[in-house]
Amino acid sequence: MVKAYRYKLRRPSQAFVAKCESALEVCRELYNAALQERIEAWQRQRKSVSFAEQCAQLPDIKTVREDVTAVHSQVLQATLRRLQRSFENFFRRVQKGDAQAGFPRFKSRLRFDSFTYSQSGFRIEGDKLYLSKIGSCRVRLSREIPGAIKTCTIKREADGWYVIFTVENAPARELAKTGATVGLDIGLENFATLSNGETIANPRHLKAAEKRLKTAQRSVSRKKKRGANRRKAVVLLAKQHLQVKRQRQDFAHKESLNLLRQYDEIAVEDLHISGMVKNHHLAKSISDAAWGNFLNVLTCKA
Repeated sequence: MVKAYRYKLRRPSQAFVAKCESALEVCRELYNAALQERIEAWQRQRKSVSFAEQCAQLPDIKTVREDVTAVHSQVLQATLRRLQRSFENFFRRVQKGDAQAGFPRFKSRLRFDSFTYSQSGFRIEGDKLYLSKIGSCRVRLSREIPGAIKTCTIKREADGWYVIFTVENAPARELAKTGATVGLDIGLENFATLSNGETIANPRHLKAAEKRLKTAQRSVSRKKKRGANRRKAVVLLAKQHLQVKRQRQDFAHKESLNLLRQYDEIAVEDLHISGMVKNHHLAKSISDAAWGNFLNVLTCKA
């Protein structure tokens, strides 16, 4: 199996953070420039620019841009591969006849938070991570890393920096067979009702955090735009939203694992969630329940 293991970086130095921020900005600019090149090539010449063609331009770019030279070559190639995957996903959705295929779009600073060492340029010794052209930082290794590490992704979040290792040949956990089958009906009053009559309570994480979120949002609104205090208030608001997101993810993992321990076969209804959230009376409650996230986690574990 291929699995991803996520760890938080322990008190990274200012120099380390500054280089990570610089690498992020270079990668974002490269992503946007590569997207612009593809769009213009198609508009002017009806020509498609491939991933290999854009990678071949990197050596020439490095001769005139010192900031690009300061970023590891694997990181730059991974950024272009990220754009390539965006186009592949777009064309796949078009072929399926999706009305909202989602053409790849330009990334602002708020929508580009990670870069990846895809093959080399990183190593971990004990609890210390070494990144080529950036430096070293300690990692909170909350659990052992099994298998061979294939890629290393550095990600910025509201509460700090994280490293995500993609591990190949990670051991899969086998659960004892029970021979039981169950059907799952997703709802709002109860998060789920099982065909045997049991229910899973709806945690309503957003509703529980609503008061804190409103207070944090008002604090942002009162601050002067482009001021230091506003930036601090924005970070506090982002942390509140991040907590809700992690609570939902934790709930999805725990409840899905509990179901898989009890049942060998689980049937779920085919929900059209994107259509259901168009109901303005229920949209907030449906989004808070995060049915799609739960079903994705359940399917992945199963």
